[in-house]
Amino acid sequence: MLSEKESAFLRYWELNRDLQGSFISKLTRGLPMALVFGAPIVLSLLVVYLFFPEWYFKISASTAGSFNVIILAVFIAVLFFSYFRMHFKWEMNEQAYQELKSKQKRLNAANQL
Repeated sequence: MLSEKESAFLRYWELNRDLQGSFISKLTRGLPMALVFGAPIVLSLLVVYLFFPEWYFKISASTAGSFNVIILAVFIAVLFFSYFRMHFKWEMNEQAYQELKSKQKRLNAANQL
């Protein structure tokens, strides 16, 4: 017999697995956590770039165009992290769902004997 928590998860995942499996859904649902990691990097660069430009150029010895490249790289990293984080969570839920379905089939077969 499955516990109430396991049965609730089976019902939940049967309803939501297709909705959460799409690329756009994974990207948008993972974006807040990814921004938690990407925003401080962008903000610190922006503060140094705007408020201390002479220090920024003196220390980095780089051109002004490199700032845009850094922002683009952080943006790509945020997108990558948001998608793959949610894809990992989806895979973990799918694996738990498959295991519980298998357990439910075994229990039903044992009860019929």
